[in-house]
Amino acid sequence: MTTTSDASHTQPPFDLSVTDKLLSTTRSVRKRLDLDRPVTMEVLLDCLRLAVQAPTGSNTQGWRWVVVTDPDKRRELARLYREGGEGYLRASANQAMDPQTQRVYASAIHLTETLERVPVHVVPCIEGRAESTLNAMSASIYGSILPAVWSFMLALRSRGLGSAWTTLHLVKEREAAELLGIPFESVTQVALLPVAYTVGTDFKAASRPPVETVTYLDTWGAHPEV
Repeated sequence: MTTTSDASHTQPPFDLSVTDKLLSTTRSVRKRLDLDRPVTMEVLLDCLRLAVQAPTGSNTQGWRWVVVTDPDKRRELARLYREGGEGYLRASANQAMDPQTQRVYASAIHLTETLERVPVHVVPCIEGRAESTLNAMSASIYGSILPAVWSFMLALRSRGLGSAWTTLHLVKEREAAELLGIPFESVTQVALLPVAYTVGTDFKAASRPPVETVTYLDTWGAHPEV
């Protein structure tokens, strides 16, 4: 006979149909960002409250978030973004052969053309710099902010907003730091997230290789048998 205690251990603590859909359909949104609908600070702070629940190395809690709504600063960030990577994107698009990759680059190029119109830019930062450090230290620095950024993007998705993890402005990180008053010598920017409500919420899971082909058991190259 199954006791109440035993039964509680067999039931997932969350509705997996909901959580699995959230995790598998949180896409990079570029073309379907609503450029005209305002985004309130209240909803952004709600999402950031969830984001900072993510774990951090040594419980340092060194994440910092720069929310940019000023049109002039968004325009300047968009300029730095284009200078940092538009040439790379267009060259890569010209070399892309398969249709899916071509669509991805077309979407990325579209964002370079509309970024300044996206109502909110969020620049997640972490205290410390990773240059000239051991890999263990660099991994700790980035590992203390990247989970929080992903939680933020999941929280956005659950509320009908979308974003895309972009890094091209980091080619001009020092200039962006000066624009936003970020202490360049002691704080690392890790991304620029364009944030807006999405046009529709019907995002689907992406095509991915079977996980068994990219998973190894005990030894590199040894695939698990299922």
